[in-house]
Amino acid sequence: MESLTVSIQELVQWYDKAKQEAIAAEISPSEVDWLLQEVAGLNKLSLRLGSSQARALILLQQPLSVLTQLWQQRLRDRTPVQYLAGIAHWRHFSLKVAPGVLIPRPETEIIVDLALNAIQNSPNLELASGNWVDLGTGSGAIALGLAKILTKATIYAVDISDEALAIARQNAIALGLAERINFYQGSWWSPLETLKGQVSGMVSNPPYIPTNAIAELQPEVAQHEPHLALDGGSDGLDCIRHLVTLAPDYLVCGGIWLIEIMAGQAEQVVRLLQEKGCYDKIQIFTDLAGIERFALAYRG
Repeated sequence: MESLTVSIQELVQWYDKAKQEAIAAEISPSEVDWLLQEVAGLNKLSLRLGSSQARALILLQQPLSVLTQLWQQRLRDRTPVQYLAGIAHWRHFSLKVAPGVLIPRPETEIIVDLALNAIQNSPNLELASGNWVDLGTGSGAIALGLAKILTKATIYAVDISDEALAIARQNAIALGLAERINFYQGSWWSPLETLKGQVSGMVSNPPYIPTNAIAELQPEVAQHEPHLALDGGSDGLDCIRHLVTLAPDYLVCGGIWLIEIMAGQAEQVVRLLQEKGCYDKIQIFTDLAGIERFALAYRG
């Protein structure tokens, strides 16, 4: 069995080489630190403290050869580091991820806060304790975020992928939120027929990339993340149109409709909502980078 101990000198040499390889490959050097932390259980402080003791031995959670193999996979195949470690950090959660689910992005984190603000800005005080749905839940990130802040609500998480739902359930169990979330396999609203007219809020990060644009994305995304979670049809709006069209059948009066959108889609999404004629107080919100990222409306 391969040893889990390594000399600090050997580890520092590995670390410095990996950092140089990251820069040469135009990958953030911080990913080396992230991989050491998540896979080997080592942080930068341990590395710095040990570097003054050249003969010191460090105990890793995985052999150095495993780290090397994973890092070479990152460089060679452009596999996202989150898939290599099997973990993505989102809000206050450490979520299990695998190639069957989209990696939850930092820019999506504030969608949960927007949902809470939308409740607080609504005259309907019962929204916080009603039924909330996360359509296209993937890793379960949004459903988990809603369950954490809406402690009196019932959460429903829907995905067409059995693989994604399995991962979402595992994340809910690991975070102690499994009792708060109902998981359903199916396409968008289809598994929730019994909730017609009873949903307080719908939150979703639907596929919104135009089909022809997927190949132009970073290889980490285009070659590794599930196209089912990316492909929004010829103009990127197919799934969004579906959510605009069907949501009024499910939302209560004053219910919240909230989704993530792609940069440049805000005007079209607002038009879709206006043309449906069932939505009030349509608003667009930016992410932390100032990009128009979220569309919010209330059921009229």
